Amino acid sequence: MQNSSISNDETAANIHSDFSEVHFSASDGLSLYARDYGRDNADTAASNPVVCLPGLTRNSADFHKLALHLSQNDVAPRRIICFDYRGRGNSAWDKEKTNYNILVEADDVLAGCAALGVKHADFIGTSRGALIIMALAAIRPAVLSAVVLNDCGPVIEGAGLAQILAYQDRLKSVKTLAEAADAFKALQGGAFSALADEDWHDQAASLFAMKGGKLKSNFDPAIIEMLRDVDLNTPLPTLWPQFDGLIHLPMLVIRGANSSLLSTKTVEEMAEHHPGMQHVEVEGQGHAPMLHIGALPDIIYDFLQKAAHQ
Repeated sequence: MQNSSISNDETAANIHSDFSEVHFSASDGLSLYARDYGRDNADTAASNPVVCLPGLTRNSADFHKLALHLSQNDVAPRRIICFDYRGRGNSAWDKEKTNYNILVEADDVLAGCAALGVKHADFIGTSRGALIIMALAAIRPAVLSAVVLNDCGPVIEGAGLAQILAYQDRLKSVKTLAEAADAFKALQGGAFSALADEDWHDQAASLFAMKGGKLKSNFDPAIIEMLRDVDLNTPLPTLWPQFDGLIHLPMLVIRGANSSLLSTKTVEEMAEHHPGMQHVEVEGQGHAPMLHIGALPDIIYDFLQKAAHQ
């Protein structure tokens, strides 16, 4: 992670009531972004930080409500760091589109951890984020102290990727956040009956941003275009060796009951590889479950607290 750096002046000027905005450099110099919750609370120093990694086109905003729940806990608050990968959210887009890959993004996460002084952390990864956690197990296992894999494992169902492509295509025509929220609900409401209207708005606000007076996707479109090059009619490569790099760690696997990307068969096989794995099936949610809904925040908090004492 050479040349990793953090802009202290810029960070100091961007303090929200709930989190600090952090800008740092990747090892290739690209400007990257993270949210840091609870960094100035002395009580969070008693436990490892929690690093949150979003899905393919998602960003740090997806974890906001969960981060508040964990960082503002009255008994044992946690420091929560949520990253925007390159090409997403407030991180810079990469001119070299082939850099939108899991290994480069894992390196970016390590650069962020180095810039923020994080040597060990509990990791929560949604979809793409879970794959990055598996990559970290191969290239820097010591950084991982416990893991939460949200609706993704070592076997990825092609139907789930096809579904992601389909709804991205149908969202291209929306012009306002209200239209985007309605479109999300129309496209995914059947799989996400647990979501309220506020949750659909949060989805839209995370995935879209106003740029030049127009509503634009809050990620580099090249990321989706690269996904189109994947042959979804043939089985995708599995990641069992990478997953096995995690089996010595406390692990919580979350699966949406209506998920098209993580199958129940794969979860069962994961439990065979990792007999101590905790597993939660979330009713009323598909791929990928929103982690602030229902009992999930308390389940995640309890898991992280138990893992800290193992």
